[in-house]
Amino acid sequence: MIYDISDVQIEKLLIAAARAGEALVRLDERIDRSPMKHGFIERQDFTDAISSMWVDGELVHMEDLVLHDAHMDVRAPTHEMTAAHRILRSRRLIFSNAPGWAFTAPGLSRLRGRGALAEEPAPPRQTLDHSRDEDTDAEVEETSLDGAFSELDALLARSAATLDAITTGSALPSMHREESHAIINEPDWDEDERLKEWWNVHARTEELPAILRTAILLDAWNMIEVLQRSPWLGRLLASAFLRDGAVTPDHLPALSAGLRAVPRERRHARNQTQRVLALLDSFYEAAQAGMKEHDRLAHARERMMRKLAGRRSSSRLPELVELVVSRPVVSAAMIVKELGTTPQGAIGLANQLELREVTGRGRFRAWGML
Repeated sequence: MIYDISDVQIEKLLIAAARAGEALVRLDERIDRSPMKHGFIERQDFTDAISSMWVDGELVHMEDLVLHDAHMDVRAPTHEMTAAHRILRSRRLIFSNAPGWAFTAPGLSRLRGRGALAEEPAPPRQTLDHSRDEDTDAEVEETSLDGAFSELDALLARSAATLDAITTGSALPSMHREESHAIINEPDWDEDERLKEWWNVHARTEELPAILRTAILLDAWNMIEVLQRSPWLGRLLASAFLRDGAVTPDHLPALSAGLRAVPRERRHARNQTQRVLALLDSFYEAAQAGMKEHDRLAHARERMMRKLAGRRSSSRLPELVELVVSRPVVSAAMIVKELGTTPQGAIGLANQLELREVTGRGRFRAWGML
């Protein structure tokens, strides 16, 4: 479809754009000066991943995503959990790279799943060496066995490559990708052509302010439906665009959290100007929610830091405080892994802080900040 920006009534969007931009800049400045900057940014990654799934009509629990990210699932991960974790890893990937990387050809290819997230060699085939047995009387039998094992090794190698691609978020082998395209994907859905149309909108909005341009680009992504199975990528690109435009240079805004505060009827209105206005209001709501969450965490962290008075310098409590700030939920196994304590020591440390018990069970215990 052709996305026409000439129908957007810019004069009706200026006040909302100024309000959203001011709120996002204030949040970014507060994060930059915060003593828990890195922990808050990690927390925002989880929040945005959960909210993005909610916007798309899927429900993923925060506790399950945190444990899945730490490879400590208490149950088999669902398809929704895998998608939420991919959003989480994509946010980290965008933030770990230089500004503007997400809009380069290699960066956009990796975010779309067409390029490897980690350049690692393919697993080598575990072929059997029968050189020592060539002169034996069982040469014919070993040759037949070698052929059978070679087929098995080839199958194991392909399976390992596929599992590694799923784990790292890289592209699947070409044969597997073609089969999935023929069976699952819509044949008439030309993602490259739709992406080219979105780039045309990107070029036609160069003279607009960054915050207003971001809202139009996000609306264009939603209306063009660039990707068939990853609608959340448009919201991540909008966050990256705000970072690149110096609106939020120190963090990626959790825009999906703001979208939850805007009614669906406004976000999917037929009028183009009304949709863009709803997106600008969601940017403002995202900034307000971020500031409230930051203040809540700052007060909780200050209260926990008071308990460190008089502790010896070798105490692990300061490290536990920072871990609790950066994760919505921490389990005993996570504390053991991050702090290097024993399981009983992890439980003892958690009991010394004012933490909220999440599971309420004896075997698997997890805590969150009040």
